Amino acid sequence: MATEEEQHHRNWGMLCHLTALSIWIGVPFGNIVGPLLIWLMKKDESELVDKQGKESLNFQISISIYFVAAVMLSFLIIGIPLLIVLGIAHIALVIVAAVKVSNDEPYRYPFTLRFIN
Repeated sequence: MATEEEQHHRNWGMLCHLTALSIWIGVPFGNIVGPLLIWLMKKDESELVDKQGKESLNFQISISIYFVAAVMLSFLIIGIPLLIVLGIAHIALVIVAAVKVSNDEPYRYPFTLRFIN
């Protein structure tokens, strides 16, 4: 069974992922700002939060680039289905990442450009 401190770190690691969903409730750039704030506040306290914060930020920056490309492609019709797929993938992958981290399993997002190491 996890100690209280380990669970505390896992909760913060999970929040690094879940705060990215704030964009879906209308917070501008919430998918980047949320994880960035959690990571900056807690990265020195926990290796787990440091690693998962970087992972979340890399994915959120990558998915933002993919969304911009899909919006540009929507003028050619192909972007509309891409936007739908990206939206569903974003929500699903963030939830999977949060569950994995809460179960003490490190998570790496697929199709992620690594900006922050």
